[in-house]
Amino acid sequence: MDLHLEKKNVLITGGSKGIGLEIAKRFVEEKANVSIVGRDIEYLNKAKDLLGNITIYQSDITNHYERSGLIDKYLLDHGHIDILVNNAGGSNGGEILETPMEKFYEAFELNYFSVVDLSKQVIKSMKKQKSGSILNISSIYGRESGGKVTYNNSKAALISFTKALSSEVIQYGIRVNSIAPGSIIHESSIWEKLSQEKQMEIETFLDTQIPAKRFGTPEEIANVAVFLASDQASWIVGATINVDGGQSKMNF
Repeated sequence: MDLHLEKKNVLITGGSKGIGLEIAKRFVEEKANVSIVGRDIEYLNKAKDLLGNITIYQSDITNHYERSGLIDKYLLDHGHIDILVNNAGGSNGGEILETPMEKFYEAFELNYFSVVDLSKQVIKSMKKQKSGSILNISSIYGRESGGKVTYNNSKAALISFTKALSSEVIQYGIRVNSIAPGSIIHESSIWEKLSQEKQMEIETFLDTQIPAKRFGTPEEIANVAVFLASDQASWIVGATINVDGGQSKMNF
């Protein structure tokens, strides 16, 4: 299937490793003009060496001023943006009663407020061209219990935001959707570390919690990402698609 992504201007946050890096790779394969954002210049440079002709931006997207500077610089460099992938995210804290409030604020700044802010900024540009696609990377745990509460809460807010924003901007030709990954393994994931440290427990987890009996891969998320971002998914608006090997407990 030709996704018609050639020469599309794509910006991916958290694009220097893991799922974000694989999403960037797939867009490169589709001959898009790919730019990635990350905090660590070493990882950014490694990604550029791997992917070739991409643009890198070092930025801390938990900082409002850096987010504004990022989009201003991107539009100055590229003129316009066709696709924004809000992939950057992370987990912190523990049990609710043991987690200080600042950890909740930190989780929401990274997983939620950064997405709201960046999306609002790029929509100003997308409205002028009457087209665009915003893709948010959420989690199956934004819909059910499991994992850390700060992460779950912020990802639940992200799913709700995806639907709300999509309803506002589809009239301008801008589509907003989300992917909810299950447990995905890659070299910088917690699952990779746990697989080495607690092999028996992980084998039990895979056997009892994931019907597919294995972890998902970044490639399997990236394949869905490029499709959802493309015009081939033109009638998918405000959706959050589970990509989880059957792991989610939702049945509706």
